[in-house]
Parts: sequence; C-alpha cells; structure tokens
Amino acid sequence: MTRKQTTEKTTSRERTKQGILAGVLGLISNLILFISKFMIGILSGSVSIMADAINSLSDTASSVLTLIGFKIAAKPADKEHPYGHERFEYISGLFVSIIISYVGFTFLESSFQKIIHPENVILTPVVFLVLVFSIGLKFIQGKMYSRIATKIDSNALRATSTDSYNDVFTTLAVLISAGIEWLTGWRIDGYIGFALALYILYSGGMMVRDFVYELMGSRPTTEEIEEMEDSLNNYDQILGYHDLLVHNYGPSKRFASVHIEVDDSLDLNQAHRIVDRIEKDFKERLAVDLVCHLDPVPVSNERYLAVLQTLREIVATTAEGLKIHDFRVIKEGEILQFDVVVPQKCHFSDEKLEEIIREQVKQKIGKYQVEITFDHNYLL
Repeated sequence: MTRKQTTEKTTSRERTKQGILAGVLGLISNLILFISKFMIGILSGSVSIMADAINSLSDTASSVLTLIGFKIAAKPADKEHPYGHERFEYISGLFVSIIISYVGFTFLESSFQKIIHPENVILTPVVFLVLVFSIGLKFIQGKMYSRIATKIDSNALRATSTDSYNDVFTTLAVLISAGIEWLTGWRIDGYIGFALALYILYSGGMMVRDFVYELMGSRPTTEEIEEMEDSLNNYDQILGYHDLLVHNYGPSKRFASVHIEVDDSLDLNQAHRIVDRIEKDFKERLAVDLVCHLDPVPVSNERYLAVLQTLREIVATTAEGLKIHDFRVIKEGEILQFDVVVPQKCHFSDEKLEEIIREQVKQKIGKYQVEITFDHNYLL
C-alpha cells in the first residue's frame, strides 16, 4: 500500500488525532447500543439480543483500547525505544481481537444452553426498532472506521471496521430469528446465536493471527515490493540490485536495506552520490528509511563476465528459479565466491545444490575452490 509523503512528526500527529477521533466516536456509539440492547434483551428474554448487547459492551472496551493505543503509539522515540512506539497500535489491536474471540466463546456457551432449554422470544415494536437502529448505527460506524483506517493506514482500525460490519450481519440475523419465531413459533434463537458465535470466534481468531504476524514481522505486500523495485529500476547508473530486506516498527516506520551493483570504475564519491540519491528518494517517495550496500562489478573484465555467464547457466539449470549474485573472483583467481538465491518451492537441500553446482563448475569452468552462500529469505 502506498504511504503518504509526510514527515514523521506530521504523520504521528495526524494518526493520533484521527485515531482518537475514531475511538471517541466508537465509544459513544457503542455505549448507546449496549444500554439499549441490554434493556431490550432483559424485556424480551432473547439470548441472542443479550449476546449482542454484551458484544456492544466489548466493542466499548475496544474503543477505549483504541484511544489508549493511538495515544501511546504517537509517543516520540526515546532512549529505550529508538524506533518509536508505533507497534503499540498492533498490541492494542491484538487485545481487541482477543476480546472479540472471548465474546464469541461466551456466546457459544449461552447459545448452547438456549438450544437445550429453549424459551420464547418476545418481539415487540420497541425491540424491532432498537435492532433496526443498531444495524444502521453499526453500518455508519463501520464506514467511519474504514475511512479513517484508509486515511492513516491503520490495521487496528481496519480490524475494528471489520468487527462493526460483523455486528451488522449478526444483529440482522438476530432480527430475522426473532421475526421467524414470532411468525411461526419456531424456536431457532439458540441455533442462530450458536452460528453467530462460531462466526465471531472465526473473525476474532483471524484478527489475532494477523496482529501476531505484524508483531513478529510480516512480509511486505507484493505492491510494496513492486514499488521499491520500480524505484530502483529508475536509476541508470546502477547495474542491478539484490538482497532487499524490509522491516517495520509500526505503520509509518519502515526500514529497508538493499545491495546495489555499480561499475567498479566509478570513484568512491560518484558511487556515494548515487547511493545518497536513492536513499533520499526512498524516504521522500515511499516513506522508507533505506540503507544501501555497494557491490562493485568489474564490467570491463572479459574473463570475469565469461565466468559469470557460465555460472548463471549452471545455476539456472540446477533447479528452477535459482539465481546468482555477488560473484567475486578472489586470491588471484583461485576462489570463486557467489550467492545463490533459492526459492521456497525448491525441493533440494542446500547441501545437494552445492554438490551439483561444484561438480558443474569443475566440468565447465575448471578446478576452482568454490564458496557458495545460499539466500532464502530476501525479497529480491
């Protein structure tokens, strides 16, 4: 996803303002829904409506966590946290997801009891109006969360938006089950509640998984990687690039490193100017703090280029998807040193690949000492 070109200070201030706004609006609306549903649930005797009321209460707690999360996440970097505090947004989102999962479990238990011991559900005009009001307010709430989440690139608010839309469907199902019982006498309230509980458990579990991935360090999206690749392709002075690594410390705190291949005839100042420009462009255009490592390539050395081409052919025919980079000839031509990028789908072990490549080098290039480093987790 594309980040906006803003300074770190402006981004933090905007995230705090918008995040707190979302939390306050969510807190007020969820409190209104909880009170109205709880009272109607008691009057009607509906376990589904009571469960929906408790869900609104959990959403109120989630709104409080959202407020706290954005406030802490906006704190500037300090001695103990040199990369800032933005990951706390992931922590608050994880807590919200756990609450959702717990609520789903309690729904499951109460709905099961309702199936064993069914009771009549009273659908009065007041109950009907409250449920319709709940659906409308939750839909507006979901749209609000979604809009702000897109504006400030917040996965925590995206999860909250998803939860609001889930509530729209669950409340609609409650309304339908109450209506069916009123029209036909079929007591399906417990079964509908049970199905809703399973849905909430699934939704909460998926959100827990996503936030755990974020905290552990998830892979950038394909779009993000392509953006970086397109940017690097704009520089005619570089011959190639590899070993891209990207990690983040929050939605607007992204860091990356990459190896840049340049003509070894360039002097150090020329190469440094190229790297400086690339790093500056990444910061301004993609909001990424990039560190470049220079790899000089002897493009005028015909023997080097011939051996490199042969190595590429050897590696390409060893297994599908293998690539070579960082090729060096050291100790006056005695040692061939290079890296081999191994895709996840490759079924050969590193030891087997090395055995095959060494034998091919011996046959097609000569008796050289070969030093191979296998790369598995780089993005490019």
